[in-house]
Amino acid sequence: MQLGGRAARAAVATAGLLPFATLLHDLLRDELGADPVEALTHRTGAWALRLLVLCLCVTPARRLLGWKGLAPHRRTLGLLAFFYACLHFVTYVALEIELDPALLYESVSERPFVTVGLASLLALLPLAATSSRRAIRRLGARWRRLHRLAYAALIFAVVHFAWGVKADLCEPLVYAGATAILLGFRVYEWSGRKRRRYANLRGSPETG
Repeated sequence: MQLGGRAARAAVATAGLLPFATLLHDLLRDELGADPVEALTHRTGAWALRLLVLCLCVTPARRLLGWKGLAPHRRTLGLLAFFYACLHFVTYVALEIELDPALLYESVSERPFVTVGLASLLALLPLAATSSRRAIRRLGARWRRLHRLAYAALIFAVVHFAWGVKADLCEPLVYAGATAILLGFRVYEWSGRKRRRYANLRGSPETG
């Protein structure tokens, strides 16, 4: 099975939906514990964050390991992350604040961890909306610039998680470390491209 083949993409999508199937199973069997709303909120948010990290690991894996076939999985993982982020938000709005617009406004304006969580979801929204091949062709080079928002979404999501945790910060710190590594890789790549462009300019006949 090729890394980027249709079967591989279907396998990744199926694996990404397994936590949702497990969540539905536990919900229908009333196995979410003493506080089902908290369990739903935590599990959907956790999977959104995990899948977003995996999505942003695709490019380093391709560049460092030479696994070119991973490229299509970035879109699949990104859409799965957006799916779980939407479930996380809907769970909060529908079950936690019971669709009360006033409570939603109060939460966003007065609770910073809700504010950054919403910012993360809003950053993912244009990425999901422009994930099709048609959108990629239409946007051209702007598509890559737009999709750098994924890093902002990840930063907001990690801060949201850290601020929402009441005691144990171990798990948020793991995600913060992963985020720092991914951002460091991108900065290293960017600086490398800048150095190569500068070297090429210096070595060109027009500037010699």
